[in-house]
Amino acid sequence: MPNASIHRSALVAHPVAIRARIPPVAYLLTGSIAVIGSNSLVLSPIAPAVAASLSTSVPAVMNAAAAFGLGTAASALFLGRHIDRIGARRMLQIALAALAAALALCAAAPSVQWLIAGQLLAGLASGVALPSIYTLAATVAPRGREGETIGVVLTGWTLSMVAGVSLSAVLADAVNWRAVHALVAALALAAAAALALAGSAAADRRRAGPAPSPLAALAIPGVRPLLLACGVFMIGFYGTYGYLGEHLHVGLGRPVSAGGLAALAYGVGFGAAAFLDRAIDRFGARRALPAAFVAVAATNASLAAASASYAALLAIVVVWGLFNHLALNALVMRLGAIDPARRGAIMGLNSAVTYLAVFAGTIAFGRIDAALGFAALPATAAALMLVAAWAARPAGSQRRAARPRG
Repeated sequence: MPNASIHRSALVAHPVAIRARIPPVAYLLTGSIAVIGSNSLVLSPIAPAVAASLSTSVPAVMNAAAAFGLGTAASALFLGRHIDRIGARRMLQIALAALAAALALCAAAPSVQWLIAGQLLAGLASGVALPSIYTLAATVAPRGREGETIGVVLTGWTLSMVAGVSLSAVLADAVNWRAVHALVAALALAAAAALALAGSAAADRRRAGPAPSPLAALAIPGVRPLLLACGVFMIGFYGTYGYLGEHLHVGLGRPVSAGGLAALAYGVGFGAAAFLDRAIDRFGARRALPAAFVAVAATNASLAAASASYAALLAIVVVWGLFNHLALNALVMRLGAIDPARRGAIMGLNSAVTYLAVFAGTIAFGRIDAALGFAALPATAAALMLVAAWAARPAGSQRRAARPRG
């Protein structure tokens, strides 16, 4: 049968032709992350308008952002364990609907106390939404294209940073700050409805039995080293990024808008890395993750060295976003592959560690910045990234290192 032989030869010669496509639901998950990210980032640029409207101070308004972070961490830790039992898709639908209700409360808030309450509820919803998204992304990813699929989903953070924050500032000026929260609430509700319509394309994998203790997943081999890597990674990132805008404005004498340009540069780099995610599938997340952490360490060291130059900082921030994307992608892949039956619980711990790191990084790096200046922040982050690379080294290499020679 010569035709069959020719057909088989063609498949061998062109393996790309038979690669499974990234499912459309992955792009829906991208949009869901963009909605969550927009809310988490939007309050800072519109805080003066909110404060004036509610007759309060900007620091009082930013307490709502702190409430969001604490709510997210608590929810990821204590509610994330239910994802495996209820199912990632169903949990995400519930969380997005709850997020929409919380943001509607924010939009209608008559006082800053109600705004804080609304953002606390939004954090509780986001704390289960994010691990549900990562769990579902790992579930629907075609075999051999896990890195690309998760990379597509992660670009939602770029959308929220580049489009969400920019459009929110414009909308707040053109209408008012309440319209911003109302729009994000509508988008969250639309995402929940679209997820319901996805049906079997986003099928749930549920685990029978009661939900385990929120810390039970720590006993799974391989989880704790990767959570350590996640923690120091996020402390270094948020600790440095949180004070970059202040350094550009106060340290380098640039206008406040320079911080927005830096955010745009970071978002461009983070999004551009999606074109490199295929390399993670090719080399494997086990090997790619430590290498990505080392690359982030080198980039942080470059940020420290170039801290006196605005142009150099902007250029390095693009590279910083690129390597951070690759590191986050490989980290999510590694965590998601440890135990698929308990993936939701593991991702919940990952989100809890992330948002606790936001709090720890902001506090600790603020003190370093006050004592030593901005350059000390990326230098400290570079050292933390080497700890992350050590913690994330493949388990096989650890066993070989421990095995006696001879």
